Amino acid sequence: MSSNGLPTLTSRQVKEVDALAQERFGISVDWLMEAAGWQVARFCPQRTAVVCGVGNNAGDGLAAARHLHRWGKLASVSCLNPARLPSAAARELEALRRHGILVSGELHLSGAQAVVDAIFGTGISRCPEGDFAAWIEAINAAKLQVIAVDVPSGLDADTGVAYAPSVQAQTTVTLGLPKPGLFQADGPGLSGEVWVADIGVPFEAYAVVGVQVPAGLFANGDRVRLESIQ
Repeated sequence: MSSNGLPTLTSRQVKEVDALAQERFGISVDWLMEAAGWQVARFCPQRTAVVCGVGNNAGDGLAAARHLHRWGKLASVSCLNPARLPSAAARELEALRRHGILVSGELHLSGAQAVVDAIFGTGISRCPEGDFAAWIEAINAAKLQVIAVDVPSGLDADTGVAYAPSVQAQTTVTLGLPKPGLFQADGPGLSGEVWVADIGVPFEAYAVVGVQVPAGLFANGDRVRLESIQ
């Protein structure tokens, strides 16, 4: 349970709910990814670099980049290995390229005042290595405003363990429901201000995995700020 009394969603439940949304309720992963990207982009007040890994979290970041481009706030897009993107994320990449937006395999932060952290999502369970670790360290060293997608990269979404290195975020946009790791162990020190963003997951899908969501959670808007956990 989160500090606001909201239910939380584990990494296993995230996968189950995504599958249920598509298979039982007709809400595709593409639609959820698009909604996630739009929500994340709304938290970027200035020119923003988008930094992506290789999973669905990267797809959320790529979707955010397209909206930032439309709004004149995109500084750059970096993706560690575009060839490894899953199908929905790869479609977001193709959409960016059709808009003439360069997606670099090298990290570019110059000219940005903020950065979207879409390197890792809820699936990480060990220390980042290689280029993943190097990019996280570079983000922290840049001293930019960091907006993390779902959880800061390097934070275990279930246990709150902060693997070394982990992104130090000023804002975390957690998707659908909070993740328990944001409130445990090292989570509060990494996450900054935490917002829960509605991405259109049917509440019935949550109920199937045993998570009961207050019916009026987003009745007064499509995002809810959690009380400070810094």
